[in-house]
Amino acid sequence: MNKFLQSLHDRLPPWMANWFDVLVPAIEAMLIALGAWLAMRVAHHLIRKLTNTYSLPGKVTALSLRVVAFVVYGGALLWALERMGVSGAVLWTAFTGFATVGAVAFFAAWSVLSNLFCALLIYITGAFRIGDLVELLENGEKPGIKGRVVDINLVYTTLHESGDDGGGTTLQLPNSLFFQRVLRRWYGDTEREANSGSTPRS
Repeated sequence: MNKFLQSLHDRLPPWMANWFDVLVPAIEAMLIALGAWLAMRVAHHLIRKLTNTYSLPGKVTALSLRVVAFVVYGGALLWALERMGVSGAVLWTAFTGFATVGAVAFFAAWSVLSNLFCALLIYITGAFRIGDLVELLENGEKPGIKGRVVDINLVYTTLHESGDDGGGTTLQLPNSLFFQRVLRRWYGDTEREANSGSTPRS
């Protein structure tokens, strides 16, 4: 309690001072909750704007909003508990324990998180889009994995391979793989030449 509130508290009669001790933390907690709600409104607007600017998929938007909401509301909850008189040592112990569990989970899911981040980079950089014919080169000009992009999700990019039997196959490649190898992408007439002799895409 700051000096102004403390001086106000000292001037009140005992019965009102007791209510004052309850109302002030409650009002502060309500203001913290309101601030967190306003922060989420701003974050929601900014993320939606980035989604429209870079044509990001709805899954990326939903995941980003959940992460931001977790950070904002979690921080607001800890702050509100501190204003309501919960011991700082208890809060610090809870925070460090939570951070430790989060760090372990982060490293355990690193491969999945890297694919999520690479999916975001694919959309932002425009490396390729659904419908493009692409090829991942193994080493220099050595032929690699080739196919038409039919889906890009948060973990995998799905390619429909060209086949000689009229069907072909479907490959699911981790998104991070596209940032570890040389990527070849066909355009216009060059794409038609690359497709000559191959089966029609599905």
